[in-house]
Formats: sequence, structure tokens, C-alpha cells
Amino acid sequence: MEQFKILAPCGMLGYGFPKSSFVRGMEHKPDAIVVDAGSTDAGPHKLGAGTAIVSKQACKKDLELMIVAGAEAKIPVIIGSAGGSGAKVHVEWTRAIIMEILEENNITGLKVATIWADIPKEVVEAKLAAGECEPLGLAVKTLTKERLEATNGVVAQMGHEPIMAALQEGANIIICGRAYDPSPFAAVAMFHGFDTALAYHLGKILECSALCAEPGTTKDCMLGILTKDSFIVKPLNDKRKCTAVSVAAHTFYEKDHPYLLHGPGLVLDLEHCEFKELGDDSVEVRGSRIMPTPEYKIKLEGAMKVAYRTLVVAGIRDPLLIERIEEVEDLVKQQVWEYYSEIPQEDYEINFINYGLNGVLGELEPQKTAGHELGVVFEVIAKTQELANTICSSVRSTFLHYGYEGRKSTAGNLAFPFAPSDIPFGAVYEFSVYHLMQVADGVEMFRNEYIEV
Repeated sequence: MEQFKILAPCGMLGYGFPKSSFVRGMEHKPDAIVVDAGSTDAGPHKLGAGTAIVSKQACKKDLELMIVAGAEAKIPVIIGSAGGSGAKVHVEWTRAIIMEILEENNITGLKVATIWADIPKEVVEAKLAAGECEPLGLAVKTLTKERLEATNGVVAQMGHEPIMAALQEGANIIICGRAYDPSPFAAVAMFHGFDTALAYHLGKILECSALCAEPGTTKDCMLGILTKDSFIVKPLNDKRKCTAVSVAAHTFYEKDHPYLLHGPGLVLDLEHCEFKELGDDSVEVRGSRIMPTPEYKIKLEGAMKVAYRTLVVAGIRDPLLIERIEEVEDLVKQQVWEYYSEIPQEDYEINFINYGLNGVLGELEPQKTAGHELGVVFEVIAKTQELANTICSSVRSTFLHYGYEGRKSTAGNLAFPFAPSDIPFGAVYEFSVYHLMQVADGVEMFRNEYIEV
């Protein structure tokens, strides 16, 4: 095989993509359809709560096009980090959707592989005791026995090895639990004998689909073409084009080092890569290198419930209040603390986010000049939902009528876009497990299961 073609429908399963781009991609006769379905970009909530990133309808809409096309073309369809976080509940949710699609379209004769990425807590505890599990960064809290017990579940990012094992078993559809984003793309190419470094670098780009194009988006299709010593990324929509700069820039995406990218058991070295525009809106890449790590380590992720949240969204247009907004917010906090003096302050937290002043960057905001209006979010985080609701109600009413010095209007300080104004959010989660764990190899912690349809 001189070339291997991978069709990446979108940068996140369920985000959607133009059917015309997908059809155009299938006209290139790809050898596999691969899509990433997961992310921790939005934090630990989806993992902790066991919910998906996208709706069932959105996921099924994308998957139906992919699965029907894959079955007709007799090529594998691979989903990475199923359901968003790749835990058992997310994988089962995705698999149920796939089985619905197969039944509704009368598709039979396929083998469906499920690769579970759930790690037993006792394994993590034993690895911690043996000094073979370490926090991934200085901001990660110490993983005590109590925090591990409070964790809803632990998943690990798989590399290419379990996916290649499923391909070896003849799987037509592969549903991966939590996976290192490039791994599903790399695995199918490596299975067919293509270079590991090129396969992983291509996977790094394709997992976000057309985000490497101009204009960039995750909601469109991209074709990756591997050769023996290079790969090509090709947009499938005439509205987009790849340039050397756009593809090189995406190579730097989500990395803490300019050209080194760490993955399960490997380090991808992109220092000497060359990006060449081919004149047809596609770009060819050469020079990717890869090195095995001295020890094989996988990234663990786990979330625990820590509190409950209630929030209020409000608007302020009074220039007198805007001028001293942070001062008034501190005074409101103080009044609420004094009113509920019988409740320990450590049982709840009051936060204000001022959009139009420093709502995005906070203390790092270099331009401290407010506009003519502010959008303010009040957030209360507390031990229970009832307490969060109670404190938030007092924060809202106190702020609404607070008589700050110089106030001219007494009708109210806030404009509410919604009624009721107070929104009980529910449980708040934090990453309790965000660690690297040493393992024997890339398949030790992952279990493959097969269903004949």
C-alpha cells in the first residue's frame, strides 16, 4: 500500500459537519473514518457527572453518516474518547446509539469492538504506594486515600496498542474509551505499516479536523493522506484551504513545548518538520520524528464532587456603580457574611465575574477600563445546593438594593435578563486524579470486548 487515507469528519463527534464535505471525502475512497469524541477542555464536570459533551441527537446525526458510509465502503470507523470523557457510562451511551443506527439501517455482518479505559481504584492506590503514580503538574492536589475514594471513577488515556489489537481481530467499528487524541488516527495507519511518527503527527492534526485550515473550524471534514515518508492534509470544502502557516500553527496547538509532544509511551519530536504548499489548497508535511520514553506511562483522569453551585446573570448600566463595581461587590460580600454569621464562611464561597471589565482574564487583565455597561455573574459555591441557593438569594437581593455612596437611583442596581433570576446549577466537580501512572505496556490496563452484529 503506497498511500493510506483517513477521513476526519469533524473535530468533535456531535459538533456536526457539512454532508457535502463528507460525501466529497468518501469520493476520495478513504481507508478509514476516524473521529475524536472527547475532551477535558471544559473541565471535570462531564467526567464527574457521567454526562456527554453533546446531545444524543447530535451524536447520532454524525454517527449515522459515518457508520452507513463505512459499512458500504467496507472500511473501519473508529471513535476516540467515546461520549466525551471515555468512562464506562460514556462508552455505553455511545455504543447504544451505534446499535440503534445499525438496527435502523439493517446493517449486519459487522464486528463492533469496545475498548474499556476504566482503571480500578485499587490499582491506582497500589501504584501510588509503589511510587509509580505521580501528579501531572504542580497544581494537582495530593491524591490521598480519601480523595481517591470520593472519585466517581478513573479513566486512562490509551495509546495506539489496544486499537491496533481490535483491528487485528477484524473490528469494523471501534468504540474507544478515553484515548490520547491522536491515537485512533495513528493506530489505523500504523496497523497498515505506515511510519509511527508521521501517523501520530497526522493524528495530532486530524483530531481537530479542519481547524488547521483557513478559515479554521472543527465543524468540517478533512482528509489525511499518508505516504511512506510524508503526509498530506487536504480540506474537503472549497471555502477552506490549508497553508504552510495554518498547518504549522496547528502543530503548536495545545502543547506546552514548541516542538515536543508527549503521549502514552512516546514523545513526538516536530523540530525538523517541513511544511510545503502543494498548490491545490493542501499541505505536505515531512520530518516528523518519534522517540519511546524510558518508562511507559499513561495519563489518568478522575473527578470528585466538591460542592454545589447557584448563579445569577445580571446587567449594570449605571456609570456610578460601574466606576466602583469591585468595591461595591466587596461590601455586598461583607454584608452577606455578617447576616449569616452563624454559618462558617468556609462552607460557601461568593464570586463575581464582571464581563466588560475583567471577566475573562481576571487579575491578569491589562486594560482595566470598563465600557458603558457590564454583565455580572454572581456565583455561590457551597456544601449543599440549599445553602448555595440561600446565600445566592441574599447576594442578589443585597446587591440589587445596596445603597452605595453616591447612588442617585434607588429603583435597583441590576437588570435581570431571566426570571427567575437565580439558577441552581447543581454539583461542582474538580479533578481529583490528574496523574501519570507507570505501566508495563500499552495494553496492560485496557480491555477489548467484541460484539458480532
